[in-house]
Amino acid sequence: MNHALKALKANKLKTILIYTSLVLAITSIFLITSISNGVISMYSSLLKSDGDIIITQAKISDTFFSNVDTKIIEKINKIKDITKTSALIVGASPVEDLPIVAVYGVSKNRITNYKLTSGTYPKNKEVLIGLSVYNSLKNKNQVKIGNEIFSISGVYKSKIGFENGGVVLNLKDASKIFNKSSSMILVNTKLNSNIENIVNQIAKLSNEIEVKSTQNFVDNYNQFKIIKTTSNVIALIAFCMGLLGIVSMMSITINQRKSEFGIKRALGISMKNIINQILLESSILGFVAFISSFFLANLILYIIKNLPSLHGYVSGEITTILSIQVFTASILMAIIGSIIPALNASKTDPVNLISGNRI
Repeated sequence: MNHALKALKANKLKTILIYTSLVLAITSIFLITSISNGVISMYSSLLKSDGDIIITQAKISDTFFSNVDTKIIEKINKIKDITKTSALIVGASPVEDLPIVAVYGVSKNRITNYKLTSGTYPKNKEVLIGLSVYNSLKNKNQVKIGNEIFSISGVYKSKIGFENGGVVLNLKDASKIFNKSSSMILVNTKLNSNIENIVNQIAKLSNEIEVKSTQNFVDNYNQFKIIKTTSNVIALIAFCMGLLGIVSMMSITINQRKSEFGIKRALGISMKNIINQILLESSILGFVAFISSFFLANLILYIIKNLPSLHGYVSGEITTILSIQVFTASILMAIIGSIIPALNASKTDPVNLISGNRI
């Protein structure tokens, strides 16, 4: 350990460059993965907040395009063990200078899910405004959504960024704006009821709907899969870029230390021990870079989460599982990046190393 630390101190410039390369790559992996997970978590929380079963239009790629006739609610409510059925429209619209704001049209039995900080729940031609959007409005009395003007009846606050940065109105008003009956129907059931049995019963009511348990819907939602796949690809690119930088810098560092390795070989120190020392040096750098990246990523996520211009739409949390995964990737990046030039050095004759020939 002492030899490794001395070697790192002796090559300060190269150590700083390798450390910087690692920090940038690891921080990128942290941010990309945590933000994508944050988006999925927020939308999942929104759906899970009120419903054991989700009903959408059959064969649609996204809930924004779904249109479910609310007339089916009357039939659904006749099924045993169902306690509540509510309808939801999800959409988006410009509001004042904000280019896009989430808009939620909700049935009357779901409106109380939004906890008021001031005002009252909306009647016809009225809306609730999420706190982060309300703070950005110049006109605190009314807003324009689509081609309609709505009075602001109250303000609500939500822990879910998508909701806190949104606008809520009655289902009837939202139906006129987005020209649909509902985007989805959310069904609550009695405790310990047979969810799959209820899902099958609802599915038989119409060929135009797709019925899933909320957990099954979240696990198989196409948009979530796209987000996860995209973030994994970008994270892999960040890993490869960091790895390339480490290989390049370690090659230069080891090339400059060829005389040191040659003397050690001449003194009888095996190349295996020299390689192990190089790997230890890289592992130390990987560990230190991981710690630095962990705090840097958390700081950046905090800033992003509290940026007024983003209204809470972008958020991320570094979980324990993610930390373990990124830590493993950090150490692997450092070891793999150094082992290639280390093995290259191990094949060189000590006489050539001492004489100053290139590795």
